[in-house]
Amino acid sequence: MSAQLRVVIVEDDPGVALINREFVASHAGFTVVGEAHSGTEAVGLIESLRPDVVLLDFYLPDFSGLEVLDRISRDRGSNLEVIAVTAARDLDSVREARARGVRHYLVKPFMASALFERLDEVARQYDTVRRTSGGRLLDQRSVDAIIASTGARYAPPPKGLSDVTLQRVHLALQAAGTDLSAAELAERVGMSRVGARRYLEHLVDVGRATLTPRYGAGRPENRYRSAS
Repeated sequence: MSAQLRVVIVEDDPGVALINREFVASHAGFTVVGEAHSGTEAVGLIESLRPDVVLLDFYLPDFSGLEVLDRISRDRGSNLEVIAVTAARDLDSVREARARGVRHYLVKPFMASALFERLDEVARQYDTVRRTSGGRLLDQRSVDAIIASTGARYAPPPKGLSDVTLQRVHLALQAAGTDLSAAELAERVGMSRVGARRYLEHLVDVGRATLTPRYGAGRPENRYRSAS
């Protein structure tokens, strides 16, 4: 597994910051290294800690989250992935965020699975950068993976599947660090094999897991692995 990406959370409400911290900490690919409750604190933490990712609220007591992006150094900003987590949903805020390089935008309130989808996408982008480092030329797929946000792909799970259970299944698959069968996953999560297979198939459908048949005696066994 690649090294965890380091996250700073910028949120004026300590209660909301705690919830976001717990969301991020439950994702195997990320670790929270700092928390700021004002624009001034945010600029200082980003400059000193040099995180990979910032969860950024726009409404801060001294100046806006967008101004935070303006005040950090050009060198730091060029290597920073920003996930906006904000109640701001007016057209000007969204346009200004896009102009400042924000590619991931979550409007409060949001479900944990929506944040996980953004975190998964950021992890995939960083993995692509790591794999293609060294100065070699990129193909179109690699360019798309680095530049384009696929956050808009998030959709609630199909009827009959629970968003909370989907998150548990995905977390268990990530924590395994290897491929699992539906039966093995079901035992880890505490659910039926049939139910586990439905959730795993949905994760494959939305690109958050991969499926590989394992051939042996009799019918092939489907094995599932987290895609991030």
